[in-house]
Amino acid sequence: MNAILALEDGTWYRGVAAGAQGEARGEVVFNTSMTGYQEVLTDPSYAGQIVTMTAPQIGNYGVAAGDAESQAPHVAGFVMREASPLASNWRADGTLRDYLIRHSIVAIADIDTRALTRVLRSAGVMRGVIATGQVDPDQLVEHARTIPRMEGSDLVSGVTCDRVFEWRDRTTGAAAGDADHAEFGLPLVRRASRRLRVAAYDFGIKWNILRRLDAYGCDVHVFPASAPPEDLLAVEPDGLFLSNGPGDPAALGYAIGNVRELVKTDVPMFGICLGHQVLGLAVGGETFKLKFGHRGANHPVKELSSGKVEITSQNHGFAVDPTTLPSDVNVTHLNLYDGTVEGFRHTTKPIFSVQYHPEASPGPHDADYLFRQFLESMEKR
Repeated sequence: MNAILALEDGTWYRGVAAGAQGEARGEVVFNTSMTGYQEVLTDPSYAGQIVTMTAPQIGNYGVAAGDAESQAPHVAGFVMREASPLASNWRADGTLRDYLIRHSIVAIADIDTRALTRVLRSAGVMRGVIATGQVDPDQLVEHARTIPRMEGSDLVSGVTCDRVFEWRDRTTGAAAGDADHAEFGLPLVRRASRRLRVAAYDFGIKWNILRRLDAYGCDVHVFPASAPPEDLLAVEPDGLFLSNGPGDPAALGYAIGNVRELVKTDVPMFGICLGHQVLGLAVGGETFKLKFGHRGANHPVKELSSGKVEITSQNHGFAVDPTTLPSDVNVTHLNLYDGTVEGFRHTTKPIFSVQYHPEASPGPHDADYLFRQFLESMEKR
């Protein structure tokens, strides 16, 4: 079946349907990872976005339950150069195409993703529509122009949990502490001397974050994004965690206010991605939208204190403005592509955060030490 991807600037591409039939709308972005497409599909941070994979072939190792980052895909749509019809992987539960159809994800293949990526890199990410069947490209362009912009959008409310829960590995059914973390290719760690209790805000949390906290010896109580601070403190946590998630951080007034209250405590706090941005806003900083964001598995980040460069996994479209951070907050990490803030730390409180994803393991495990630092801050307290 034919399919068309149309952008708000009037650009459109004709290809073939590679997933469910219908129409998908969202902000069109690109990801430079060569692998990890299932992790991308199931990352709640991609809610509201049509993701373009720049690698030339996607789907060649199929999909597997152990690679999911949430219960189902969250992308608005999916774009590929070539969609592999085969799943060459003993772990695979099926092909990517079947997976997309089963979860009603509209996808397009057989388009020039290099040309599309150059457009997005030069003009910036744009609103777009994928539609299958016999459709009018000009009409789709008009549809794209009516989609709400990412700026000002609260997408967290659509991906957060609806009630408090204690983490159990959804891929194995194992209770916290029982999962075989070696299965996910992650490094061995030093566990805490006792099980530590972490209260986590779910802004769209990835399962691998929960797996890593579990691996370090933490029992994680996950709370809805709008839960009041006193609910988190009621479980007497050793630490507080702020998760990744989608949309504009500045639109999350309720989350910013709640985190601002938690900052006043002496409980160690660790934020990742959207959690990093919300924390930046809570301490008095500001955020801004990037032209085309950082999405991929090999982005270089410099740790300023040591001068070391980490190869990191990233997925974000907003950043913290360092000129707006208060004097008691120090920038700790910088992106070597464009110099944007990738991490900061409070000088008097046990609070720190990073923009990238230390729980992801695209090959290097350069950033896993951040979980150890969180563990040490909880043990010290």
